[in-house]
Amino acid sequence: MYRGERAAGGSKGEVGSVDRKRINEALDKQLERSSPSTSRATNGNDKPAHSLLMGKHPPDHHRDSRSGSLSKANASNVADESETETEESDVSGSDGDDTSWISWFCNLRGNEFFCEVDDDYIQDDFNLCGLSSQVPYYDYALDLILDIESSHGDMFTEEQNELVESAAEMLYGLIHARFILTSKGMAAMLDKYKNYDFGRCPRVYCCGQPCLPVGQSDFPRSSTIKVYCPRCEDIYYPRSKYQGNIDGAYFGTTFPHLFLMTYSHLKPQMATQSYVPRVFGFKLHNP
Repeated sequence: MYRGERAAGGSKGEVGSVDRKRINEALDKQLERSSPSTSRATNGNDKPAHSLLMGKHPPDHHRDSRSGSLSKANASNVADESETETEESDVSGSDGDDTSWISWFCNLRGNEFFCEVDDDYIQDDFNLCGLSSQVPYYDYALDLILDIESSHGDMFTEEQNELVESAAEMLYGLIHARFILTSKGMAAMLDKYKNYDFGRCPRVYCCGQPCLPVGQSDFPRSSTIKVYCPRCEDIYYPRSKYQGNIDGAYFGTTFPHLFLMTYSHLKPQMATQSYVPRVFGFKLHNP
């Protein structure tokens, strides 16, 4: 159900920071006024439209309106028409895509730090212990992540659909923080580390040392993600603006240090050289 609608909301692989902030604020309000776990009996449909997360229309409507605008476009405006046709092609290509929700989510722009969590890991209730009390619409969010179709009718409002979508993102992030501490999860993150997917240390004397993602808190909505440099042992903001809104709890405080303990051969030598401020060639001394 959501796969076709996903095309309009995420064909570009990008979640707007404004939409994400608005939805997160709505989710915060829902967390404050709702019980720890939202029951299936209370709510109707557990399959939200991905397009609602973006505040956009489903793909068929999106294509029809775009096609209409193309037919009315001025022939002299070649650049705008070409760009519109490219976007239409992207949407059409996504329509027939049978990608899972997890793959779709991990391929969104800004989510490059995430690895794909195995379905088997998510389906093991032991691995999800305690999460139902942290995530509203837990059952619906879990079904969405696992691509389980709902037998319920379309009873959710647009706001509830957005909350379920945001809850699925939150639930996946918290599951992800646990998964990357397992041997299989670390192996997946190792591939990303070797490909420099987490970026390099901006410090000059670290000589482009690859970084690792880290959170400053294990509790959701406490802080955004940072990158940890194992050479200077300091943390920095990610370079990409699209990664600035990722919750640090989706990676946790333990991962980079356990990762370097597991793959000890990857731990670099500590940086010994540091910048020395000088004035006319003379070192500055603190009073």
